Amino acid sequence: MRFYEKIGATIKIFLADGSPEGIRIISKSNWTGTAVMANRTQLSEAISRQELAKPGVYVLTGTELEGSQKIYIGQSDVLKDRLKQHISGKDFWDIFVAFSCTDGTLNAAHVRFLEYQLINLAKKANQWDVENNVDPKEPRLSELDKEDSKGFLAEMLLIFPILGIDAFEQAKTMVNKQAKDRLFLSERGAEANGQEADDGFIVLKGSQARTEETPSIHKYISEMRQQLLSRQVLKKENEVLVFTQDYRFKSPSTAAGVLVGGAANGRTAWKDRNNKTLKEIQEERVEKEGEGSSY
Repeated sequence: MRFYEKIGATIKIFLADGSPEGIRIISKSNWTGTAVMANRTQLSEAISRQELAKPGVYVLTGTELEGSQKIYIGQSDVLKDRLKQHISGKDFWDIFVAFSCTDGTLNAAHVRFLEYQLINLAKKANQWDVENNVDPKEPRLSELDKEDSKGFLAEMLLIFPILGIDAFEQAKTMVNKQAKDRLFLSERGAEANGQEADDGFIVLKGSQARTEETPSIHKYISEMRQQLLSRQVLKKENEVLVFTQDYRFKSPSTAAGVLVGGAANGRTAWKDRNNKTLKEIQEERVEKEGEGSSY
C-alpha cells in the first residue's frame, strides 16, 4: 500500500562534494527528516557527517550475481557505528541510504518501529531479494509515537523511489484496473496479462510462463527466472510456471523474456485486445500528445 497521497512536494538533493556520484543529502520541504546516500567506498567520509551520529533507520542495496536487486534494512541508536560494522559484515551492498531527524525527535523506539515496518513492506511486496532473515516484532509505542512514526515512514516511502529503491511498493498498487489498458502476450507457450507502469512493466498474477528455456536465452533472464522461482513469485504448476503475484519488471522486454524463456522484444510481443502492439500504442500516444500541445 501507499503511505502517501499524490500531492505536490519539493525534494532537495544536495551534492556534498559537487559530484552526482558522491555523497548526497536528501531533504523535503516541511519535514524534519533527512537522508544520507553514498556508495560503499564513500562510507569513511560519510560517517563524519552529523546526520549519521543520530538514531535512524537505513538500507543497504546491491545487485547479486544473478542480477536480482537485494536489500538489507536496519536501525541503530548511532547510525555511523552500525554502518561501519557492515563493511566487513556484509559483502553484497554497494549503496546505503540512512534516514535521521534534524530536530532529534526520532528516538530508538521510533527507529525500531520504522525498521519493523520497512522489513514487512519489502517482504510483502517481494520485488527485491530481502537480506533480513529475522522478522522483528512490532515494538510497543504510544498511540502518539506510533502516528509520528507512520508520518515519518510516509515521507521515506515518497523519497525511496526517487533514489531508485522501489522495494517497498507492491506491483498491484500501481495497476490500472481499467480493462482497456490491459496488454496480452501469447507466444511460445506463454500466456500472460500485463500493463505498463511508470517505472517498468507489470506482469499480472495468474500469468503463465513457459517452463523450458531456449539455448540462446540471455544469462540474466535465465538467472532471473531462477530467482523468481526461489522466492515463489513463480510456481511450477503442471507444465507451466505461474505468477503467484503481480510483479514489476524494469522493461516489457525483460518481462517477455522471462515469460517465453528466451530473448523477446516486449514492444512487439505485448499487444492489446485489438492486436495492436505496445510499440504502436506508444507511438500513437506520442503523436496524440504532440497534436494536443500548443505553443
